[in-house]
Amino acid sequence: MTCFLCPQCGVQFAATQTPPENCPICEDERQYVRWEGQAWITGEELSAGHRLVMKDDAGVLAFGIEPRFAIGQRALLAQTPHGNVLWDCISMVSDEAVAEINRRGGLAAIAISHCHYYSVMVEWSEAFGGVPIYLHADDRQWIMRPHNAIVSWAGETLAINPSLTLVRCGGHFAGGQVLHWKRDDGNALLSGDILQVTPTRGHVSFMYSYPNYIPLNAPAVRRIAAALEPFEFDGIYGAWWQQNIIGGARTAFHASIARYLQAIG
Repeated sequence: MTCFLCPQCGVQFAATQTPPENCPICEDERQYVRWEGQAWITGEELSAGHRLVMKDDAGVLAFGIEPRFAIGQRALLAQTPHGNVLWDCISMVSDEAVAEINRRGGLAAIAISHCHYYSVMVEWSEAFGGVPIYLHADDRQWIMRPHNAIVSWAGETLAINPSLTLVRCGGHFAGGQVLHWKRDDGNALLSGDILQVTPTRGHVSFMYSYPNYIPLNAPAVRRIAAALEPFEFDGIYGAWWQQNIIGGARTAFHASIARYLQAIG
C-alpha cells in the first residue's frame, strides 16, 4: 500500500494499492488538473529528484523544496516559550529538518492555512511522535489522508498556546485560517495565501482562486478584516520565500483592504 502524492498540488492521499482515480483538490475551481492529465508520484520518487532546504526567512526558520515542486509554498517554524508550531507544510520530511527542529526545542503542533498546503502533514506529525495537526472543521472535506492526529476545530479562534492563536478568516476557503504570533520583537501574522503578500511587500491581496483569477467578493474581504481587527501585528509572513511585510503590517493590511474594495467596486 502506498500513500500517493498529486504532483500538481503536492497533497498526499490515504494508502491504496493503486493510485487514486482523481484529485478532488485539483478538480476544484481554486486549483487545476495539470495539462498533461492527472498523475501521481511516490515519496521515494519525489526524493530522487528534489531535496528539502532550510533557510532563514526574515528571522524565521523556513522549509521548502528544491527544485520547486507542486504549488511551491514554504513552511515556517513558529518558536515560542510554550512550544514550537510548524505553520503550513511541504511535501517532504528529512532527517536533517527533524534534527534541526528538535535542536530548537522540538515540535508541539502543526497548523495549516488551507488544503492546498496539507501536503504530507501526517508524515510531519509522525516524525515528531504524532503531534496534533490543527485544521479548521469547515475544510474537513479536503482532507485526503485522514489521521487521528488531525484536530478539526470549529469556531472563530483557537489558542494553541499563550503565544499562538489560530484565526478563521475564510475567504480563499471556508476554513481558511491564519496564525497570530505574539513575539517580543513584534507580533506577526503567518498568513499562507489567505492574505497574499504582494511582490511589492507593502500590501496584501485576496483571491477566491489564484490560478484561475477569480477574485474574492467584497463581503468575504470585509469578513477577513473583521476577523483580524482585534489583533495587533507588525509583520505578515506570506506563503512564498521572502514575500513578507516586515514593519507596519497592520497599517498595510488596512490600506490593502480599502484598495481592494475600491478596485472591485
